[in-house]
Amino acid sequence: MIEHSKNKRIRLGKTMSSTKARVIALRGSDGPKSTSVSATRRPFSVVDLFSGAGGFSEGFQQAGFEVLAGADNDPDALATYALNFPEVILGDIRTPNVRMRALSAARCAAVLVGGPPCQAFSQVRNHTRVIDDPRNALYREFIATLREALPLAFVMENVTGMDQMGVREQIRSDLALDGEYDVLAQVVDAADFGVPQTRKRLLFVGVRRGTGMSPPALTGSGATESVALTRFTGARRPRYQLTVQQHILSLRLGEALQDRESLIAVSAMQAISDLAALAVGNRNDEMAWEELPSPSSAYQRLMRTGASGVLANVQVPRINKDTELRLKGIPQGGNHRDLQDRLLERYLTGHRWGQDNGTGRLSRKHFYAYRRLHPAIWAWTLNTKADSVYHYDVARALSVREFARLQSFPDRFVFTTDSRRGPIEGRYDGGPAHSRYRQVGNAVPPLLAKSVAQLLIAELNTYREREEVRARAG
Repeated sequence: MIEHSKNKRIRLGKTMSSTKARVIALRGSDGPKSTSVSATRRPFSVVDLFSGAGGFSEGFQQAGFEVLAGADNDPDALATYALNFPEVILGDIRTPNVRMRALSAARCAAVLVGGPPCQAFSQVRNHTRVIDDPRNALYREFIATLREALPLAFVMENVTGMDQMGVREQIRSDLALDGEYDVLAQVVDAADFGVPQTRKRLLFVGVRRGTGMSPPALTGSGATESVALTRFTGARRPRYQLTVQQHILSLRLGEALQDRESLIAVSAMQAISDLAALAVGNRNDEMAWEELPSPSSAYQRLMRTGASGVLANVQVPRINKDTELRLKGIPQGGNHRDLQDRLLERYLTGHRWGQDNGTGRLSRKHFYAYRRLHPAIWAWTLNTKADSVYHYDVARALSVREFARLQSFPDRFVFTTDSRRGPIEGRYDGGPAHSRYRQVGNAVPPLLAKSVAQLLIAELNTYREREEVRARAG
């Protein structure tokens, strides 16, 4: 079992008798000079529940937070977390030992973050509250940890399905803890925060009442409302082209998206063009930087910052001949709708693979596997499978590193799996390669997390300064 990174345990310290003293000593400290506070003080701290590989943690660390720990029950995701952060807590948070360790870490953090799975929306049908549904036990654990630890602030992330099912106010009320927190709920799109992928998420941001802080609202670029990919028919085959709304802000955002030196909005090509030469079926998961071209965009330079001597996670899955033929029949930005009728046959070259639905044609589930990026715009929302997206220029799937680029993980962030073989507690089926795609696909985009964290640092700094002035006066 993975429990601690070697020689990197958390120093939790003693619990102080005064709540205010504990807040100041253990949670309230200062970020780096970039946040306009003294560099002699320790940064604010964060604990990441249901952390997965650590997208939330990476974003908060980039913003200047000290990451105390990440907790999850997936041993493969936590193997990745252990490579990138100092402390992991492995296991089901519903078990007493894991719950105790997670709570001990959370009590020392200024901010608690997490994306607890919330599987049931049955309250829409039978009026059961989200928190009472037995399928939402992990959501209850997040609430319980928040209630016990009472950090200065928290961020909870989840899919927008929660919002669509009309439970936003229920969840906001649960997180408010009977008036302990002021909570703001908002839907944001990662592509509006410099992530080369459209990924809508529902965020709940809360701050302790009585601190003078306000839950900050995120304001993105608005690029996703201004720029779109439009399908045009009538030519030899359909084509996809970038279209921009005809008003000044949208035109400027369209220009920013096409500007390789802009980080306001980032296209797929700006994110991964330097990796285009990765070969189909490549089994070597590392390569020297000398084998790659120089970065051709500001985003590529940003992703390479701090990287080691080799680039990891560059294996590329093999594809069968049928898939290659279909990809060649799909234009950039296209999908199964663009396939000629003959390419919709289940087997094209006589090689029988996968499940056959008996119709001799592709089934609905295959339609999600034939989608090609467009170089001039961000990617659609990635899922956990390698065949959820194909390269815009080359007839191949993407490497884990290219997935990570589209999620805004820097190149120094390496994805791995637990070295133990076979079924182990908490492990998902599919093997190491699938696990790495799954880890990336399930993650919070770090640049989105960083945007939240920067706003929280501003609130926390103001709170700390007020408390210090009050302490000196008293």
